[in-house]
Amino acid sequence: MKLVILGAGGQVGRALAERTGPAARALDRNSCDICDPASVARALSGPEVELVVNCAAYTAVDRAEGDAERAYAVNARGAEIVARTAADRGLPVIHLSTDYVYSGAGSEPHREDEPCAPVNVYGASKSAGDASVAAANPRHLLLRVSWVFGVHGANFVKTMLRLGRERDELRIVADQTGGPTAADDIAAAIIRLAESCTRPGFAAWGTYHFCGAPATNWHGFAEAIFGRARGPRPRLVAITSREYPTPAARPLNSTLDCRRIKEVFGIEQPDWRGSLTRVLTALGEAAA
Repeated sequence: MKLVILGAGGQVGRALAERTGPAARALDRNSCDICDPASVARALSGPEVELVVNCAAYTAVDRAEGDAERAYAVNARGAEIVARTAADRGLPVIHLSTDYVYSGAGSEPHREDEPCAPVNVYGASKSAGDASVAAANPRHLLLRVSWVFGVHGANFVKTMLRLGRERDELRIVADQTGGPTAADDIAAAIIRLAESCTRPGFAAWGTYHFCGAPATNWHGFAEAIFGRARGPRPRLVAITSREYPTPAARPLNSTLDCRRIKEVFGIEQPDWRGSLTRVLTALGEAAA
């Protein structure tokens, strides 16, 4: 099975490229601009290509509030270009999405059939992209994930480790709930999806959720990080979202119902605590 991975410079894209090796054509932003139809067409060329995985996205949540045009260009129009080009070549597409397409209302995990109601520009641009992908290519799998962390790129784990070395006390939001998800676990799930959807007769196209378990909040996530990491352990103070204002609003409830992906593909939610230990070990930050 030959994959084309778009967005291979990001957290999940790099993890997926590492797992697939020569079985994939891994392209970062410099190698393929998903906003350029000609660039995407070149990337998807070749008779050996069987599947496209789009991990490319504009992910700067706060910056998107003042840069909506670019966020929509990448997350909506770029995603549509990828999906349509894949469809023109008879290729299925796996598209990476986010918990931020939901409002965050209530306390129950969001289901795949729940209407999107994003509270910020980033979420709105990703929601628009999801709709465009579904309309452009019937053979699509939308994979919505949450709170991604890993060895590569910027993420909460690496930010906490850096701040823990700089400060004696950290104020961490405790009223936003979600499922931390390791990039490598997402990559493993994508490979399972890819293996299934390229088999003859596959028909379970649509949207799926995947995230780590159990649910926690950012403060609890930070406690787990410093409980497993070597080095200084700052005092962690739980605060509310109102006490930590950001340009972009965040959903208070980012938990995802992951039953469908288990029922269809047999993919279980990973325990993010074990994944966190592996990431810290890979970063050389795990406690002895």
